[in-house]
Amino acid sequence: MHLDEYTVLDLTQLLPGAYTTQLLADLGATVLKVEPPDGDPLRSVPLVEPDDGVFDGLSRGKRSVTLDLKTDEGQEALHSIVTDVDVVIEGYRPGVASRLGADEETLRSIAPNLVYCSLSGFGQSGPYSDRPGHDLTFAGLSGLVDLSRRSTEQRPTPPPFSVSDIGGGLFAAFSIVTALLSRERTGDGSYIDVSMLDVLLSFSQSYAPSALAGTDPRPPEPFTGLYPCYDVYETADGRYVTLAAVEPQFWDRFCDLIDRPDLREKHCSPDPAVRDALREEVVDIFAARSQSAWLEAADEETPIAAVNTLEEALESDHARERELVVDGRIGFPAQTEPPVEPATDGPPALGEHTREVLAAAGYSEAEIDALVDAD
Repeated sequence: MHLDEYTVLDLTQLLPGAYTTQLLADLGATVLKVEPPDGDPLRSVPLVEPDDGVFDGLSRGKRSVTLDLKTDEGQEALHSIVTDVDVVIEGYRPGVASRLGADEETLRSIAPNLVYCSLSGFGQSGPYSDRPGHDLTFAGLSGLVDLSRRSTEQRPTPPPFSVSDIGGGLFAAFSIVTALLSRERTGDGSYIDVSMLDVLLSFSQSYAPSALAGTDPRPPEPFTGLYPCYDVYETADGRYVTLAAVEPQFWDRFCDLIDRPDLREKHCSPDPAVRDALREEVVDIFAARSQSAWLEAADEETPIAAVNTLEEALESDHARERELVVDGRIGFPAQTEPPVEPATDGPPALGEHTREVLAAAGYSEAEIDALVDAD
C-alpha cells in the first residue's frame, strides 16, 4: 500500500504535476522536485486571491533540487541522479524534454527499468499535441464547459475547480502506481502518456452515449433545477440549503417534515404549471426558517444539506473526522488499512536539497560548488 521504497523525480511545474507527486509523497514516496534556478512558477503565481499558498499545500515532504537543464552541466547532473530513481514524471510539451536531455529514451538508456510518465494537456500525439493550454482550455475542448448550461441559449461558464489539472494529476498518479506494480511482477519499466483532455473526455461517461448517437446532451433534467424537489433554496438568514429528494421516498420525508402531505402527489410533475406553483410554495417554505434551523429540523433520512463555503466544508465535522485536513493543508483523500500517513514536513525552500542529492549521486564538493555557482 505504501511507496516508502520508491523515489520519484519530478520535472513538472504548476498544478497537475504537483498534485500527482503530492499524492505519491503522501503514500510514502521520496519526491525529488527538480526546479529551474528561478523556481517552479507555482511558487509565485497565485491561483486565487489573496496569497493562496498552493505551492506549500502541494509540496509537503518533497525535496527541492535546482538544476539548469538548458546547460550540459545541468543535464549531466540529472543523468547522474536518475540512476537511483524509480519514476520520472515530466509535464513539458512534446519535444521539450528531449531538448533538455530528459526524454524517455535518454533516461531509460541510463535506468532501463524506469517508469516514465509524460503529463500534458493534449498528450504526445494528435493534432493538438504542440498547442499550449491551461485548465480552461481542456475543459472547453472536452465539452465540460458547454455542459455547464441547461440549454444552448445560456452562456457557458468556467468550472470553479481546476478539474482537468486535478483529474489529470490523479490519473497520472494512478497510472504510475499501476506501472510500479507491473514492474514488481515483470522487472520491466514502462512509459505512460497522460493527456488532461483525454481524462476529461473519460469523465463524460454519463453523457457520451447520447453524444455518440448524434444528439446534443444536456445535464439530466432532474439534476438541473427543473423539478422543485432537486434545487437550491434561500433561507431566512440569507444562506442556502440544497434539497435533493429525487426518489419518492425522500420527497415523502420532506413533505412529512414540513407537514404538507398534500404536496406528495406533485413530486416530479410533468406539468410545468404544477411545477411552477410547487416551486413558489417551496421557496416560501424554506424562506421561513434559517439555515441552521432547517439543518436541525431535518433528520438523517431527509436530504436537506447546507450550501457551505469552502472554508466551512474544510472545517466541518466530516472533514475533521476523516482527517482530510493535515496541518492546515489537504491530506490524502482516502481511508486505508494500514492507514496512509500524509507527508507533514513543510514545503522545501528553493534548491534546499541540491547539495545533498548531488552528493548522493557521486558529485564531489568542488563539483557541487561549480554547478551551484553556475546556476
